[in-house]
Amino acid sequence: MDTFEKLAYQKGYKFVAGIDEAGRGPLAGPVVAAAVIFPPGYQNSQINDSKQISARKREELYDVISQDAIAIGVGTAEADVIDRINILQASLLSMREAVLELTFPPDFLLIDGLHKIQLQTPQKPLVKGDTLSVSIAAASIIAKVARDRIMEMYHRQFPQYNFLRNKGYGTKEHRAAILEFGMCKIHRRSFHVKNIDLNQTSLDLSEK
Repeated sequence: MDTFEKLAYQKGYKFVAGIDEAGRGPLAGPVVAAAVIFPPGYQNSQINDSKQISARKREELYDVISQDAIAIGVGTAEADVIDRINILQASLLSMREAVLELTFPPDFLLIDGLHKIQLQTPQKPLVKGDTLSVSIAAASIIAKVARDRIMEMYHRQFPQYNFLRNKGYGTKEHRAAILEFGMCKIHRRSFHVKNIDLNQTSLDLSEK
């Protein structure tokens, strides 16, 4: 999980940041990105793709990462930004913000996915990077926990959608709430949410 970090260090880079996001697919709420810099040579076999880890374990690892990392940055793009520039560009924007939020500037970026972000810092996108890089995997955990906490806050404001449970994803319960109450201010209006079929186990989350 630290092969790409080692390759960067071998090329003379000293501070490698892993970047990932959470929340591209939901019908509501922000997309949240995180950037994490570990000390050179850092390893932790428990840190993995956040989707492969239970919520309780993510919370535990969030604290571990927060203690062990040299720096952590978090960036967000809210639903209105997603609607305006599309989910891909909003994800990249949140990643850029996460890097800029780092208190210690990185000199190399490892980014989950296919795309670079708009920074002059040397960078390498990695498909399924959260399974290949400990820094990216750590960023996926930080981003996921941070986003879940945001959605728990929104649940208190909009309890009728039960964001506490669904975190904005298109569950049957959430779709039924949209039919009954309409959309609230954090719903993504650029996503297909019309003609909802409550017999579906999930919802097509493609954009218009």
